[in-house]
Amino acid sequence: MASVPPDAVKGDRPWWLVALVAIALALAGVIVANDLYSQVFGVVVKGLWVTVFVTLIAFLLATALGLCIALMALSESKAPRQVARFYTEVIRGVPILVLLFYIAFVGAPALVAVVNVVIGPLVATGYVEPMQVRDVSLMWRAIIALMIGYSAFIGEVFRAGIQSVDRGQVEAAKALGLSRFQRFRLVVFPQAIRVILPPLGNDFVAMVKDSSLVSVLGVADITQMGKVYASGSFRFFETYSIVAYVYLILTIGLSLALRAMERRLRRGVAH
Repeated sequence: MASVPPDAVKGDRPWWLVALVAIALALAGVIVANDLYSQVFGVVVKGLWVTVFVTLIAFLLATALGLCIALMALSESKAPRQVARFYTEVIRGVPILVLLFYIAFVGAPALVAVVNVVIGPLVATGYVEPMQVRDVSLMWRAIIALMIGYSAFIGEVFRAGIQSVDRGQVEAAKALGLSRFQRFRLVVFPQAIRVILPPLGNDFVAMVKDSSLVSVLGVADITQMGKVYASGSFRFFETYSIVAYVYLILTIGLSLALRAMERRLRRGVAH
């Protein structure tokens, strides 16, 4: 009989969860009662929608690209496998911050130059204006950098999940005459998703935190709003305490949702 994790028992709540909820409520009370903290919170929370937008768009794009990389890595042809492996190793070996600077200040100008070459005949006739580097917003440069950086890790998650499916079931589906796409859609992916979702959720939580790196480009996210307020008011302790509090609320809420999803998946497997 499989052992049940202590915090998976119905009605059981780990002590750390109770402590975190108590701390969050206490800090919320401080923010409401203190005018300075309320003011800081009002400024910082203005960057919340930017953080959420950057995280969601970058994660969705990274998931799509990561799935493509995983399928290339599992291809029967050698060339796609080698390309996928090269991409994964290179991207995973570069820090996200360095990748962010590279995409923002090297990749974007190079992309603009390529686009101008493509639309050169139209520019010459006066139908369109040449594209400028400033036309590519810093927010989208940050999104592209996060997408590329996380796609390598997500691709490995998809690859491991797909390979976890029993090979015999794939062979049985093949014997039934299902095409490669049908085997993937009807047999492989529904089983692999149970393995993929937990680490994929962890990557999403990590991206919420790493989205703070976009502040180095001046994107008005939570961290940037806090940085601007602190540099003007010199209230560094209060400001960054609120910034940390907002990120904790986001990540802890997501982590609890992921734990609930994992318990539901375990119950589904058990039944």
